[in-house]
Amino acid sequence: MKETNTKRILFVGYNFTPELTGIGKYSGEMMHWLAEKGHECTVLTSYPYYPYWKVQEPYRKNRFWYKKEVTNFESGGRLKIIRCPMYVPNKPSGAKRMLLDTSFSISAFLAGIPLLFTKKYSKIITVAPSFQFGLLGVFYKKIKGAMHIHHIQDMQIEAAQDLGMIKSPKLLKTLYGIEKYIYRNTDVISSISDGMIERIERKAQKPISFFPNWTETKNFYPIEDTTKLKEEFGFKPTDYIVLYSGGIGEKQGLDAILTSAKNLAAHQKLQFIICGTGPYKQILKEKAEHMNLNNVHFTPLQPKECFNKFLNIADLHLVIQKEKASDLVMPSKLTTILAVGGLSLITANPNSSLYRVVSKHGMGILVAPENQEALDKGILIGLGELDNQDIKKAARAYAERFLAIDTVMHKFNEKITA
Repeated sequence: MKETNTKRILFVGYNFTPELTGIGKYSGEMMHWLAEKGHECTVLTSYPYYPYWKVQEPYRKNRFWYKKEVTNFESGGRLKIIRCPMYVPNKPSGAKRMLLDTSFSISAFLAGIPLLFTKKYSKIITVAPSFQFGLLGVFYKKIKGAMHIHHIQDMQIEAAQDLGMIKSPKLLKTLYGIEKYIYRNTDVISSISDGMIERIERKAQKPISFFPNWTETKNFYPIEDTTKLKEEFGFKPTDYIVLYSGGIGEKQGLDAILTSAKNLAAHQKLQFIICGTGPYKQILKEKAEHMNLNNVHFTPLQPKECFNKFLNIADLHLVIQKEKASDLVMPSKLTTILAVGGLSLITANPNSSLYRVVSKHGMGILVAPENQEALDKGILIGLGELDNQDIKKAARAYAERFLAIDTVMHKFNEKITA
């Protein structure tokens, strides 16, 4: 039976289900959760491409045109997904990513025109990146009078500037000007970390809501005996496994893992796994071969049904970011690591929000970013004889208290239905 106080909700964002990692995972789970609660939801998104940077099967043959998918729920809720074509570069760069963003904005705008002549959506949610999707939200708000909620997963312009992807002062000024216009004409702005909220509030000059990435604490949980699990994935029970699982791009600074593997090769039971895919994976593989590293293993993204087991084989999880990105992007991979009660080695600046929250709750080992000696030492700390059970218990407790999907989404649902 359909719940009272339900809404018609329009969502705009190019990352969505069935993408298993990153923003698409959270956007997909958010809209499915809302539809299950009885809301009538329409999604303007693209075909799944991340983190492979090519449209995935079975969508490839339809990727040049629009496609609709509809799911009805027992609650009376409905989820209609309109997949829009867009340009997807095989090797993303700053210019190519701007083209990707713009092509989707145009495609989604065209798909949204017929929606202007249907029953009004009372809420429109846009997710950045790309920041420019906020323009679509502002446009619909002004035409139809809907509440616009702009959710920021990644401070895209700052990240591109800090990482040297955009260097033109004139272009940066234009992009920040567009962003300021979006902030000024948006009803609710939300983001995923305290550090990002502080920076956005300084620019937007209005309060920013905290809407963190969540984790599925029911599906991801600690497994005490991991000896058989390690054998199941092809490792020895005595191996000490250091795992990086996530997107493999240049901005993560993953070359440091290869250097650690070389520097710590004398510790024969140390085995490094780099799991995932992305534009930088092949380059890392070639570097590992050139360095003759026998203790580094590359694996593809793991299916969701065995991902909990896979995460539990790790004795140490690496959450690595470059120094300039360490307070702009809250690593989504960390939430799942916390859920499985994993021991995390996290690179973060002492003045970053990530450092503060990990330190406050005692749920990880913190080291300086882009500091090879500190990374190597942190791995050895994890490998050492010290009992890390308190850190693992604190990680799981934090996930259960603050990051359970129902806890986060109930608060968000209250805000949009108020």
